[in-house]
Amino acid sequence: MKRHLPNFITLLNVFCGCIATIYAVSNELELAAVFVVLGIVFDFFDGFAARLLNVKSDLGLQLDSLADMITSGLVPGIVMFQLFKMAGPIGWNVGATFFDKLAVGPLAFFGFVVTMASAYRLAKFNIDENQTTSFIGLPTPANAILILSLPLIMLHQNSELLNGIILNHWFLIGFTVLSAFLLNSNIKLFALKFKNWQFQENALRYIFIIVSLVLLITMKFVAIPVIIGFYILSSLVTSFSKN
Repeated sequence: MKRHLPNFITLLNVFCGCIATIYAVSNELELAAVFVVLGIVFDFFDGFAARLLNVKSDLGLQLDSLADMITSGLVPGIVMFQLFKMAGPIGWNVGATFFDKLAVGPLAFFGFVVTMASAYRLAKFNIDENQTTSFIGLPTPANAILILSLPLIMLHQNSELLNGIILNHWFLIGFTVLSAFLLNSNIKLFALKFKNWQFQENALRYIFIIVSLVLLITMKFVAIPVIIGFYILSSLVTSFSKN
């Protein structure tokens, strides 16, 4: 019975991803973010449960990636699509096409580059044996949180400047390209997996968590891109210091 528990938790991630997809398609991006975060919590605890119960399996690995593809791959792509849609058409005249029926410009579909890049990253992760204690490239859950921070910033920070930046076509294009690059880059990033609770062995993880909490309290949702940047920078510094 216990060997099925981690997979059941993973299926809860799938369930959250399905709900988040519905909300994202309906442009209820705040509710989509809530269920993506909940799905990511289940994503953390399925691995934790598998290690705790010593029931890790190849099935669990594949199921975990399939769940991530929905929650942290499909939903962020839809969110980027919605942000491009909110930014408005870029001025292309494509005539009476299916774009007109959807009331979007063709550029909006560029947001799904995030979904494609996430799929490629998850496929690579499944066959890569070098990502057990660290990650190569930005994990899809972190990337999903990064993208979902954009509508949350717009909804809660109440800044015309930030809203203008986020809904700028070139910013959205650059952000999409950056996201796809980070997902599949060769940057080695530390994992937030604790083998024990000793500070000396987990100093970087503890410092990252403390700094992240302080940033979230002081900067709210604007802190999320800063935290992701700090995560990448601290990983790079740590990697260079070991070489």
